[in-house]
Amino acid sequence: MKKSFLLLGLLALFAVTAMYASPYNIAAKSRVSASSVCSGEYDAENVTDQVIRIPGKGAWASKSTMTFWGQIDYPWIQLDWETPVCINKVILYDRPEKETHIAGGTLHFSDGSSINVCQIPNDGAPKVIEFPARKTQWMRFEVTDGDGENLGLSEIEVFPAPEDYSDYVSWVDPYIESARGRYFFFITGNQPFGMIGAAPLPRNKNQYGGGYNYNSTHVLGFPQIHCWMLSGLTLMPTTGHVNPTLGEEGWQSSFSHDGEIVQSGYHRLYLEKYNTWVEQTTTDRVSFYRLTYTEDATAHILLNLGGYVATSTMVNAHVNKTSSNELTGYFDTKGRLWGGPDVVRIYFAVCFDKPFESLDGWADKECFPDIEELQGTTESTPRSDSGWSYHDAPTSGVSAQYQVRRGEQVCLKMAVSYVSIANAKENLETECNHWDFDKVRRDSQEEWNQWLGKIDVKGGTDAQKIKFYTDLWHTLLGRHKIDDCNGEYPDYTQGGTRKGTHTLNAECQIRQLEKDKMGNSIHHMYNSDAFWLTQWNLNTLWGLAYPSVLDDFAASLIRYSLNGDLLPRGPCAGGYSYIMTGCPATSLITSAYQRGITRKWSPSAGYRMMKKNHAKGGMLALDMDKELDFYIQNGYCPDNAGLTIQWAFEDWALAEMAARMGKWKDYAYFHQRSMGWPASFHEGAKLILPRREDGSWLHTDLTNGWGYVEANAWQATFGLSHDIPGLASKMGGNDTLCAMLNDAFEKATATDFVFGYGGGYVSYANQPGCSNAHVFAHAGKPWLSQYWVRRVKEQAHGAITPDKGYGGHDEDQGQMGGVGVLMAIGLFGLDGGSGQHPAYDITSPIFDEVTIKLDPAYYKGREFRIKTYHNSKENCYIQCARLNGKEYSSFQLPHSVFAQGGLLELWLGDTPNENWGTVD
Repeated sequence: MKKSFLLLGLLALFAVTAMYASPYNIAAKSRVSASSVCSGEYDAENVTDQVIRIPGKGAWASKSTMTFWGQIDYPWIQLDWETPVCINKVILYDRPEKETHIAGGTLHFSDGSSINVCQIPNDGAPKVIEFPARKTQWMRFEVTDGDGENLGLSEIEVFPAPEDYSDYVSWVDPYIESARGRYFFFITGNQPFGMIGAAPLPRNKNQYGGGYNYNSTHVLGFPQIHCWMLSGLTLMPTTGHVNPTLGEEGWQSSFSHDGEIVQSGYHRLYLEKYNTWVEQTTTDRVSFYRLTYTEDATAHILLNLGGYVATSTMVNAHVNKTSSNELTGYFDTKGRLWGGPDVVRIYFAVCFDKPFESLDGWADKECFPDIEELQGTTESTPRSDSGWSYHDAPTSGVSAQYQVRRGEQVCLKMAVSYVSIANAKENLETECNHWDFDKVRRDSQEEWNQWLGKIDVKGGTDAQKIKFYTDLWHTLLGRHKIDDCNGEYPDYTQGGTRKGTHTLNAECQIRQLEKDKMGNSIHHMYNSDAFWLTQWNLNTLWGLAYPSVLDDFAASLIRYSLNGDLLPRGPCAGGYSYIMTGCPATSLITSAYQRGITRKWSPSAGYRMMKKNHAKGGMLALDMDKELDFYIQNGYCPDNAGLTIQWAFEDWALAEMAARMGKWKDYAYFHQRSMGWPASFHEGAKLILPRREDGSWLHTDLTNGWGYVEANAWQATFGLSHDIPGLASKMGGNDTLCAMLNDAFEKATATDFVFGYGGGYVSYANQPGCSNAHVFAHAGKPWLSQYWVRRVKEQAHGAITPDKGYGGHDEDQGQMGGVGVLMAIGLFGLDGGSGQHPAYDITSPIFDEVTIKLDPAYYKGREFRIKTYHNSKENCYIQCARLNGKEYSSFQLPHSVFAQGGLLELWLGDTPNENWGTVD
């Protein structure tokens, strides 16, 4: 078994080499010299000035000549660094003038090695040379083939290998599983939980490769909103004659990953059709673009405010030209497939760094030249005649026109608000009142470094570190703020008619967040996908490294309920979307309470709202009053074993908080409800199965998802996190439970523990199965948890390619990333921290050292460090442990101990120590 594990790991490592996104270009840190320099503005240093593909500007040209019979004295150019650098990628850009062309050459390095370079494009397009990492103090490019005189280069970009990555941002690879993700999965123009979420849009669909898809070759625009059921405000820089009424198919442009830089907080790509570099960065509420034109042209900067964008559809656009370089307005969004308010209005403000030469507009098939205002179309058409559907609508928008010269830049900034145009303008002016693009990029990425650096890891492979920080990025990326700088936010919880997961004719009320003594909002309000089963990822991870985030989200969820009585599952624009099942807010709020993370909300108010939402009419069993009565009386939800398990866990979590607060009558009531699940236990199958009201079984097919929520009997049963001892007892003891679960893992190994909704035995591509490997420890065999956690991390969550990384199924705004982080650092919470005595399950980290920097506002300690000895792929079993220098034999680490800070040392080996961790 161990040998196959090692082989699979090695194969995975070899399969992912050279698929990394971009760290920082280090060419500018070098000293440049050349064999010769042509007179004029053609200095050798120009190859590192980031002026790229612009004829006659920012290039190095040599004095090379060509005889009438074709002989050329080929030049060279060299980059020297003060100290050796470790690099693995070089990009060469030939001068874009057609009459002079470097076609090939040789890269020489100070270690004596060299690489031949062939087929360099003659139009200034990038030539990417990737190679195994090498350490060098200098790099020389010697031309060996060319045509014309004054051969030279527009730019040389040099990128470090992972060994020389300078910060945490460099380790993040947004490309990972981007060919399988959802629209909001890939957002490079986004601060942690930022209001603005901007990114290129190559594929206009929501799931299964929507949004930025690595395999797509065309850019359809740059939407500024990538949220759960919210989207829009699409920018598209164009040049020449473009008919905007043709929509994205008319204005799209091809692009290439060659020369593209993709990072958290920064994105650069080249629009081939329009000869334009597009750079993007962001603040919390403002997106910032720098457009660089490489040819003389008539530039039309389109702002599309109509039509379908992946998760919703824009209609009813209003635009006003408020000055010679500013636009304000709003549009409505509708057609949300998964729910929420049926119409949400989004306000915006856009500011350019120079006056428009003209502002044109269009609506559907009609164009309007030189306008001061625009009214867009209002109609939309559902794609399906019955049921809920995405909508299609005509495009509407405006076009800012400029006559640009090659090398000229145009910058623009955009901000949104869900409250008013005035607030959108205030957001823009408050967060970015200048035009220093590079400063915003630095600030953006420094903030990302601070957040990512809350967990520092050492050791492991490059691929493991890349995946780790990309996982962490995803846990901090989505779930966007919807409150403005001044603390105002929209409330769509009142009025309207609920129909399924939608609210028709919901009313928008403007509310104000409470402020602290410094005038800052005490917490934020969020738009978010569901918190369904986050006890196995975000609740635990945020509680470890980001308690202020857990505190903030608990406060936000409670505020929703105080506004509209219901605790949201997946809040949308200040309203409810009702997506998924149960009352997942309970596990998040109780996990914050049990760890003392209550700076931003009232525990009494939170408890009151949870209790209300676990009763009839509440979110736990919304529109299922009859089923809830039956569950209370009989222990199970009729026809649905998945709900039985979820309701029982959430009732238990509420009971645990009641006990901690001394509410013993409530504790007894909810605890009794949480322990009724055995009524749904099938003695023959030894698993929890769906049961009808009359007591008969809905079915006994153990891999059938009927009667579960995105799961089946094998995946859901072991999710009974609050009563594993009871489950083991019903199965016939710990040995039987572990034998059955181990067999399920063995059967799932060949498919990398990945199945679709409800298929297979174990699935780490979706929430219901993401605790299974940790169950063994709670049934007396922690060494099996150590083994299977390592296997799952490597096979299901270890890839770093555009098509794999999270099981290729359903990442859900950081939930799968959160599971990956917890498996990687060797800490987990089976109950998500909702018990009265929160503790973390210990497995073997994949890294030699993990340091979690503790937040002093919540925890007394400065940091908690985990150090492993003899760590390797084979050595996944804990042999012994020490906590702060003393022998430690429990498989759990109390949160109270963690919060004090300290050092946990683990010694690993290749065979199980069946005595460690079996006694509390």
